[in-house]
Amino acid sequence: MNGAITVISADDPLVSDYRQLGDRSARRQIEGNEFFISEGWMSIERLCDSQHYFRSALLSPSRVKRFQPFLERPELHGIPVYVAERDVMRDIVGFDLPRGVLVSANRRPLATADELAATSNRLVVLDGLDDDESVGAIARVARAFGVNGMVLGPTCTDPYHRRTVRVSMGEILQIRVAQPSATEWPHFLNTLHSNGFDSWAMSRADTAESVWDLATPERLAIVLGPENSGVAAKTFAAATRRVTIPINPSASSLNVGHAAAITFAALARKSRR
Repeated sequence: MNGAITVISADDPLVSDYRQLGDRSARRQIEGNEFFISEGWMSIERLCDSQHYFRSALLSPSRVKRFQPFLERPELHGIPVYVAERDVMRDIVGFDLPRGVLVSANRRPLATADELAATSNRLVVLDGLDDDESVGAIARVARAFGVNGMVLGPTCTDPYHRRTVRVSMGEILQIRVAQPSATEWPHFLNTLHSNGFDSWAMSRADTAESVWDLATPERLAIVLGPENSGVAAKTFAAATRRVTIPINPSASSLNVGHAAAITFAALARKSRR
């Protein structure tokens, strides 16, 4: 590839964006609110169509030929492309990545809850969900079923963590994300309500209403919590309904990503009737 820069040392400052990829806390320090890392072909495709802007690419030699067509796209025009052999790549990122395809991109500013409330009709709200892969899976199904935006609680994972982006297949880069502060949480739900939203907090409680029995409001926020603890009591209190997905009584629960997919599909089915 013409213009590619061969990196022979993990200490090269040119690849500082890519260091310690396996260390979650270190990555938040390195990235801050400035940039993030996207991994894999599909995520890069989705990044091209987002409002995030490429900074650079880091490739294994075997990935160079396939990456070449991306450089013809205007979104990648002029970005530096670094190439590192397997051992150097391992020392840069902190683990073995024999067929690495990584890009660094600037983060666009997060939306505000007010902005999402004014411009959306379907939102997903995540309360205390700190699992990167679950957030990525929910973002992927949210996009598939026409959810306009995602609101993350203050203790949720970074929406642009490398694993979150990868598991979402890059779809989280296409969805608007807001993250209210601890002082705004969960009172921001009142902002949604004042803009005509209902909010359904998903629950396993027997007293919750079945998602199959409810009419779908024109504007709706679905609230999901972690699999082990669920939506927090304060957030339940702020929501307009408690809603459940009836399952076989002998089963304990659903994976939160599966619960999100079932709920979004149920809403899409109702809206098409």
